[in-house]
Amino acid sequence: MLQRVDTVPPKPAFSIIGDTSLYNRQPFFNFTNGIKRVAEPRQWQGKEPFFYAIVALLIFFALVRNGFRRYTQDLFGLFFRTSLKQRQVKEHIMQAPLPSLLLNILFFLSGGLFINLLFQYRGLGAHFNFWLMLLYCIGGLAAVYIVKFVSLKISGWLFRLSHATDVYAFIVFTTNKVLGIALLPFLILLSFTSGAVLQTAVVLSLVLVGGLFLYRYFLSYVSLNRQINFNLFHFLLYLLAFEIVPLL
Repeated sequence: MLQRVDTVPPKPAFSIIGDTSLYNRQPFFNFTNGIKRVAEPRQWQGKEPFFYAIVALLIFFALVRNGFRRYTQDLFGLFFRTSLKQRQVKEHIMQAPLPSLLLNILFFLSGGLFINLLFQYRGLGAHFNFWLMLLYCIGGLAAVYIVKFVSLKISGWLFRLSHATDVYAFIVFTTNKVLGIALLPFLILLSFTSGAVLQTAVVLSLVLVGGLFLYRYFLSYVSLNRQINFNLFHFLLYLLAFEIVPLL
């Protein structure tokens, strides 16, 4: 008696299931369980805005440096008291309004970019456009010092201390010019580094800013004390009321 044997038809060597190709009966490759992977689109975030901003700053400083070489040398010499002819150097600096204006602009640009990079480091203002945030930082920094300059002029006129306020304003804006130049290498580090190098650059840049401000206060106290009879306590009250509190 013959029994019926159900035979299963052989599977084809190559079959397509869905969107996955499977080799079923191969002597060397046995792909039986296909895995479907979905490729997610990736968004690339480059640092082109930082690159263009820093290149523009460096080109601007190079033009000022090459066009007014003597002015920049006298500026650092007078600020750090390395020149023996300080009175002549100061008169030369005060009689050059164009390089003074350009270096003040450089300070506002580099200082605004520095503040913007600190915001980026702390994760603040991430929802703002880079150029818009940079414009806000530059505008805010410029507004602070313009109001400060106008206030000093009005105070000097009201209290008949115009010469003293002019000396103080000269020290303030001289420090700003030096700071705007000194921040340039730190802007490069803050823009294109990460990890421990970035943290070190942030700390060193803040130390630089704090050191220059302390040196500015020291020069202001020494210079003004020669013209106005006041004690250190009154000067500290002025710093707290008109320097630290407005910035905070």
